[in-house]
Amino acid sequence: MAGLRSPAVSDLTAGARNCLSPGLPLAAVLLVFACTSGQAQVYRYVDEDGIIVLTNITPDKSRYQVENIGCYGTCIKGVDWHTTPLRRSEYREEILAASEIFGVDPALVRAIMHAESWFNHEAVSHAGAEGLMQLMPATQTRFDVEDAFEPLQNITGGVAYLAELLSMFDHDWELAAAAYNAGEGAVKRYEGVPPFEETREYLRRLRILYPRYQS
Repeated sequence: MAGLRSPAVSDLTAGARNCLSPGLPLAAVLLVFACTSGQAQVYRYVDEDGIIVLTNITPDKSRYQVENIGCYGTCIKGVDWHTTPLRRSEYREEILAASEIFGVDPALVRAIMHAESWFNHEAVSHAGAEGLMQLMPATQTRFDVEDAFEPLQNITGGVAYLAELLSMFDHDWELAAAAYNAGEGAVKRYEGVPPFEETREYLRRLRILYPRYQS
């Protein structure tokens, strides 16, 4: 298994260093950056020793094969969602199958997956949401998802939930997405998008990502 390090760790605050723990999995490493106030993209590359490196400092692209991985969840504010790389091929068959069954635009599914987990099937949020479409335990139970880290189950459950929300909110995708993020109860209570900073930021991302995936 490849190792993992960040050359920017020495520049992090004490609080950020406290986020690091032995054996920190790759799926959780981006959370280190949540402890900083950096307003930057996150880059990943493999160095000469086969070590996976995550950094918010732009690497030498002539020396390494650098991938701009953007961000998942709410780990970094300031990511440029207009230019962050899209993932058009990952889980193609699973997304198309679930989208066809439940009548949901696959571009919307990809946009939500991008905003939720950056297509990381092992992603876990601070609130306990799991997998590609960041399903909470109650949602997993509701849609019979036995293993949220198994891509097909996660995508099927997430798209089924999204389809239910679209039907609930007259196919207004923004209200459905707001409910996906904040819960349908919050959208009904506020009779629209809840005044939550996280939910409004979430919709801002989707308003950029959804048209990009549609194109």
